[in-house]
Parts: sequence; structure tokens; C-alpha cells
Amino acid sequence: MEPIGYGHRSDERLDATFTALADPTRRAILARLASGEASVLELASPFAISQPAVSKHLRVLERAGLISRSRDAQRRPCRLEAKPLAEASGWLEPYRDRWEGNFARLDALLDEFQSDAKHSKRAKRRRR
Repeated sequence: MEPIGYGHRSDERLDATFTALADPTRRAILARLASGEASVLELASPFAISQPAVSKHLRVLERAGLISRSRDAQRRPCRLEAKPLAEASGWLEPYRDRWEGNFARLDALLDEFQSDAKHSKRAKRRRR
């Protein structure tokens, strides 16, 4: 199966999304933002890294379009932006369909082996 092409701009967005998702800290930040907006300090608190390091992660996520920031007085809350995740999911969908087909065939093969094993055990008992 060949990768699905989306065009140059879409490819760049997908590259940025997958690059951002490649880091476990950024994935954890996105998971936190899935429950609602948060400030940089709130996002930094569970990590054993500095606030500037978290800010760098946030810039990567923002460039990928995965988060947005707004200004609320002194606070700059971050929020999750779902569109790039939906685009990545859409790109993965044909592969997911293929994997599910492979798993279904594997399940059928395992069922066949288990059925053959049961029949073999019964036949051995009858011979005794």
C-alpha cells in the first residue's frame, strides 16, 4: 500500500504533527490539555524539567498547530487544537483498516488451530 499523498502543504503539516507527537513530554502535555486549557506553570508542574524547557515543547506544539495560546490578563492559557490530530488520524485510517484486516485473518487462523487442537485431544482420548 502506498502512502496517501495530500499535497505539499498537507505533507508539511503532517510532518510537523508527527514530529511533535514523537516526544513523550509533548504527548503528555497534549493529554493534559485534552481535559481543558492550562497555563505554562500548570503544564510544567508534573515534569522534572524547567519551565523554559516546557516552553520549548509548547512552541513545537504551537508550530504544529496542535495547541493555541491566548492572553487572559497576566495568564497565557494553552488549549488543544484538534484539527491536526484529525488530519493525522485521517492519514492513518487506510493503514488502520489494513491492520484490522490482518488481525481478523490472524484471529481466524488461531481459532482454526485451537479447534484442530481440541479435535486432536479428543481423538487421542478415544484411542486410549
